[in-house]
Amino acid sequence: MRTLPVLLLLLASPLAQAQVFKCVDANGAVTYTNDRNQGRGCKQLSDDQAVSSVPAPPKRSSAQPTPSNFPRVAPDAQRARDDTRRQVLEKELATEEAALAEAQKAVAEQEGRYQGAERRLPVVQARLQPLRDTVELHQRNIEALRKELGNLK
Repeated sequence: MRTLPVLLLLLASPLAQAQVFKCVDANGAVTYTNDRNQGRGCKQLSDDQAVSSVPAPPKRSSAQPTPSNFPRVAPDAQRARDDTRRQVLEKELATEEAALAEAQKAVAEQEGRYQGAERRLPVVQARLQPLRDTVELHQRNIEALRKELGNLK
């Protein structure tokens, strides 16, 4: 019973061969493919050519193993460090949120000085741009601090 599937597999193997095409683009780059529709300039390679392959280079790990004499931090000490870091980040977040509110208030006050079409004048836009940039900076800082707080365990 086992020989029947093996025999069928051996008989079907010549049918599984794909045609290989060598394609050269306008820049002279060579591509080998089994897709005839890839583009013009493709020529079918003969089936009787020897097949060779080049193994991929070994993967180099950028991470180096930790030496056995590397100092270890006790879990309680690490938790204390993490708690301190969380407190510092939360304090910075509160400061940035207050600064953002002040910056938004300054923008609203400056925009309130100008009416209708006057707001769209390039001179007015140039005066408002540094204030808007400050608002955007505080928003980015808040986003980054929230991300850092989310990464804490």
